[in-house]
Amino acid sequence: MLLFFTCYLPAQNNTYIPDPDPLVRQNLENWQDLKFGFMMHWGAYSQWGVVESWSICSEPWCDRNGADYTDYVRRYEDLPKTFNPVRFAPDKWATAAWDAGMRYVVFTTKHHDGFCMFDSKYTDYKITGKDCPFRTNPKADVTKFIFESFRQKGFRTGAYFSKPDWHCRDYWAPEWATPDRCNNYDSRKYPDRWKRYEDFTYNQIEELMTAYGKVDILWLDGGWVRPDSTITEEVRSWGYHLPEWGQSIDMARITRMARKNQPGILVVDRSVHGPFENYRTPEQEVPDKTLPYPWETCMTMAGGWSYSFNPQYKSARQLVHTLVDVVAKGGNFLLNVAPGPDGELDSTAYQRLHDIGAWMKVNGESIYGTRPVMPYKEGKVCLTQKKDGKTIYLLYLADEDETQLPSKIWLSTLTLPASARIHLLGTRTELGWERVGKGFLVNIPETLRQNPPCAWAWVLEIGL
Repeated sequence: MLLFFTCYLPAQNNTYIPDPDPLVRQNLENWQDLKFGFMMHWGAYSQWGVVESWSICSEPWCDRNGADYTDYVRRYEDLPKTFNPVRFAPDKWATAAWDAGMRYVVFTTKHHDGFCMFDSKYTDYKITGKDCPFRTNPKADVTKFIFESFRQKGFRTGAYFSKPDWHCRDYWAPEWATPDRCNNYDSRKYPDRWKRYEDFTYNQIEELMTAYGKVDILWLDGGWVRPDSTITEEVRSWGYHLPEWGQSIDMARITRMARKNQPGILVVDRSVHGPFENYRTPEQEVPDKTLPYPWETCMTMAGGWSYSFNPQYKSARQLVHTLVDVVAKGGNFLLNVAPGPDGELDSTAYQRLHDIGAWMKVNGESIYGTRPVMPYKEGKVCLTQKKDGKTIYLLYLADEDETQLPSKIWLSTLTLPASARIHLLGTRTELGWERVGKGFLVNIPETLRQNPPCAWAWVLEIGL
């Protein structure tokens, strides 16, 4: 008898609130089947090769290489005047991402600096603004063309949107200093001003929900913009100051509007646990175990989220292993690639996407539409299973210098029925196996060992 169970138990964590809308629940289930997504942090800041937005924040850790703060911010805010990404080619991006095996996309429509990569009528600080030379390009509204290109390939689309807007005078008011990332005035004393900011945020999100076609995910960043009732000791331990008055933008109102225009859309109010966090997004890390709610690791392909003039790309092997690790624990993997100031991706980024795609073409069935299975990982072997429980996959993660399969793969904690049949994905050869204690051992013939169907990780399919 096979001993395994599915560990995804969304109702078990009392801080995670499953959405009552059946369409949202179904879309969440479908999203969990996709497993692998493509993210892009892109804005006028790419011209400097600096971290997105944060260099204009005056918190002590934010680096400006010793530059005068006031002068630096002035020059930063002038970056749209020279932003002209004439090599912007969203069809090329979509093709490369699809061929890599990615099935959904999340694009930064606006980061914390407030610069809009869409044609918002509520600000002129945007890529289609009067001071931006790219405004005359036929594809100036880049969000529109990115979403269209990716949809045509079959992607589900997600709009990243920053809840804080450091360019907006109703968030960072020019009358006062801006000591940190939060709004710089007491909204209890100036309720009309904060209400203007709430409306501004609502209106811009409404533009994205009504003028950009089908949107599947509203991915909201800037977790410090939150009601004071959600500021727990955990939140206060994050290392930055949060004002007493909170920074509620009325997420209930925003969500109602979003779902009126985009029925069943997934809303991801990052780090604000409650009814508007349909899934969670651990950043730049993979949890050490399965989690009792839907989740997605968001991670960079290179060192940072935004474009760098000296990017340090992760190897294809490392990226494939991360994908396997995430999926075996029940998550999705959202991999960020940063376009450059000319609107193109680095050749290395394309090569990484191509290499991951080569692996996925052989082994994708062990990734898409799967769920965790005990023991999730044993030694160098991760496990996934199809939702019907009739197929299990053993994903063997090869060491860096390991170019051929081992002669035997052994799992000590998984019991198989005598009728189980095993073969290596990418081949048609059935493999012999035998029970060993409570587990089993698979023998790999020399012909397969010497001629593996792919690199970095090899997958055994077990039919039950």
